[in-house]
Parts: sequence; structure tokens; C-alpha cells
Amino acid sequence: MTRAVPALAKARAVKLPTVGDTTLDNGLRVLAVRRPGVPLAEVRLRIPFAAPKKGTATHVARAHLLADTFLSGTEHRDAGQIARDLQAVGATLGVSVDSDRLAFGGSVLLDGLPGLLALLGELLTSATFPKHDVEGERDRLVQELAIHRSSAGVVAREALFARLYGEHPYAQDLPLADEVEAVKPKQLRTLHATRIVPAGSILTIVGDVTPARATAAVQNALNGWTAIGSSVEMPATPSQPGRTALLVDRPGAVQTTIRFGGAAPNRTDDDFAATVLANLVFGGYFSSRWVSNIREDKGYTYSPHSGLDHPLGGSRLVAGADVATEVTAPSMLETLYELGRMATVPVGQDELDQARRYAIGTLALGTATQAGLAGTLSQLAAGGLAIDWLREYPKQLAAVTTEDVLAAGARWLAPTVLTPVLVGDVATVEKSLRGLVDVELG
Repeated sequence: MTRAVPALAKARAVKLPTVGDTTLDNGLRVLAVRRPGVPLAEVRLRIPFAAPKKGTATHVARAHLLADTFLSGTEHRDAGQIARDLQAVGATLGVSVDSDRLAFGGSVLLDGLPGLLALLGELLTSATFPKHDVEGERDRLVQELAIHRSSAGVVAREALFARLYGEHPYAQDLPLADEVEAVKPKQLRTLHATRIVPAGSILTIVGDVTPARATAAVQNALNGWTAIGSSVEMPATPSQPGRTALLVDRPGAVQTTIRFGGAAPNRTDDDFAATVLANLVFGGYFSSRWVSNIREDKGYTYSPHSGLDHPLGGSRLVAGADVATEVTAPSMLETLYELGRMATVPVGQDELDQARRYAIGTLALGTATQAGLAGTLSQLAAGGLAIDWLREYPKQLAAVTTEDVLAAGARWLAPTVLTPVLVGDVATVEKSLRGLVDVELG
């Protein structure tokens, strides 16, 4: 006997912790939150790292290699000692970079927080980038890039970003192999000295420690980080309407990689919440229309998905699916159909309510852990938002109507405002695609 699914309970009011927000004398902003439960602290350091107006390719190559070799040594410890000292205090620490920022992320047992912060301060002030380590990582990165660029997904992403952004730094998020091969250790040390600066950087700590104690520990460990330099402000992304479909040849491919991309509202825009829900209804989760159509009903693909990203220069929407070569045109037809529906036909109230519950629920889940809250606060702060956004955003989602979703769909999801890129066997798919869209070969 089947049982009826019980109705969802009314959403609870969001209870937010107090955030200690202090800017130190060196310009470093420290966000500290007490989140009891486990004896750990999550640490996130975000340093502005946008490319300069000229020399984007060179900067991207050096930035990636800088991140890969940051933990290779300091004036007082080599890579082995750094690893042992992290283990001794129960800590992990990693470094990553993208078009907007260079980031340190780690976790540590509470008793080890001063030790982790001391090591972080040492890396920020005296990382050495030893020649042997830089050359080894440089060779590894070149090989890794060759592997990445053999993937149709990477080819499609790079082609899409090039069409969306033109000369903007966001057009290139992976380095070029020849630029990486040219990097010297001295150049990394110069980049470290000029761009690893506290002014404009944000350090976030979430754990079972009072904000005052956490901030005092940061002050004690990082008071020697006094490098002076100027961060590069990321320019706004260009305003561009949808463009002709680009078809990139991959002879003999058994699949076609389909991507759509375009601008999206920022978190502070009036129609942001409505656009989030419009995207969910279209293709943002498993119960979406696009998934139901080309996966569940037609069986054209396994995992179509669309989502919003929020780089500092301007948010974007990217949708993608990998389909069998022989169903490339039918998949495009159904995708254009679903996008067209979002732009012209109101969604049902039940459909909207389901997407709304999903959006509110995933936000709560994403900030339920120390790590999730630390990452979210760091991202929000970089975009000029405070923790109160976590309370206001669910209210905004709750207020969205079907008319709001239709308006957002017409503005941000219409086929005419998105740019398609396809990577596949041109000889097999070009003719059928030209019956649906204007095609440019790339």
C-alpha cells in the first residue's frame, strides 16, 4: 500500500550567528564567526588577483603556477617541513586561483589554529618558490593542460568564454602551455611581492572560538604581513546579446558537447531570486523541465544541467549537456523549445513552489556546516554582501510569483539572448543543425 507524501513543514526563520568584522592596521579584513559543534576551525583567505589590462595570458600562467608552488617552501621551512607542521597541528591547507582571486583554504583543530595562522603568515611574507619545485610543477602543469584540452568539455568552455567575453580577462581561465613553459621562479617571487598584499584581502574563520579570540589570533600571526601593492579591479563584463551557434569540429566524435551561455543578474539585482527559480525550473536540478525532456523522456543524455555563476565582473548563466552524435539536432530542438517556453509561457504554481523549496533548502544545507558557512561568507564578502543576505534571500525567494519567473525567463533565458557552442563531428551534425540555427564553424 502506498502512502501519501506528507506536506512540507513551514520554513523556519533563519537564525544567523554574529559575525566579528574587523579591518586590521595592515588593511586585512577579518570575518570571524563562532559555530560550535565540532572542535575545528575553517579558514578561508581571499586575495584579489585579477589580471592586469595588458598581459592576461602571462598573468594567468604565472598565477596558476604560483598557486601550485606556494607550499613549496619559505625562508624557514621546506615543503616537507610545511607538510609535517600542518600534520602536527591537525590542519589541512590548500591554494587555488581563478580569474578573480587567489585563495587559501583549510581546516584545523582548535588548539592548532595559532600554528596554522603562523604558517600562513610565513607563506604570505616569505614564500621562496625554489627553482627545483617550480620547474617540476611547471612540467606537470604543461602535461595536465594537454590532458585538459583533450576533453570536449574544456574545448567547449574555452570557446564559449571566448565568445562571451572577447578581450575581457574572463575569456581565459586556463593558462596556455607556452606561457607556462616561460615562467621562471624569479617571476613568481616578483608576483608574490607585488600582488600578495593584505589591503583588499578577506580572511574568514568559522569555528568553536569567539570572534574576539579568533581576530586576536589573526592579529598576532599576520601583523608582519605589511606588503604594499595595488590590486587590479576586475572590469565589468561586456554587454552582449546572444550570438550565432559556434560548431567546433571533433572528427569522429561519438558525442556532441552542447553549451549555452549568457549574462545573468547579480545577487543584488531585483530579479535575482526570480532568475534563480526560472533557472531551476528550466534545468537547474533533477526535477527540471530540461532534464525531464532530454534525459527522462527522450534518453538523449545523462546529465543536462544549467546554473548561475557569480564572478565579480558580472554573473553568468551556463547550461550544458553531452549527447550522442546522432541526436545532436533533436537535442538542440528540445533545448530551444524548453528555453522558448521559459520566455513565453508562465510556469505552474506547483512547479514554482517545488523549485522554491529546493532553493531555500539547498541554501540552508550549504551553510549548515562550518566549511559551508566559511565558504559562503567569503564569497558574499567579496561581492560586498554581509551575512544578513542569508536571511533576506529566502524572503526574496518566497515572494517570487509566476509572473516574475516569466519576466526573468524572457530576459535571461530566451534562446535569442544565449550563445550556443557545440563541439562534435561537423561532417555528421552540421547539416541537421543548420535546419535549426545559424551555424558558424570554428
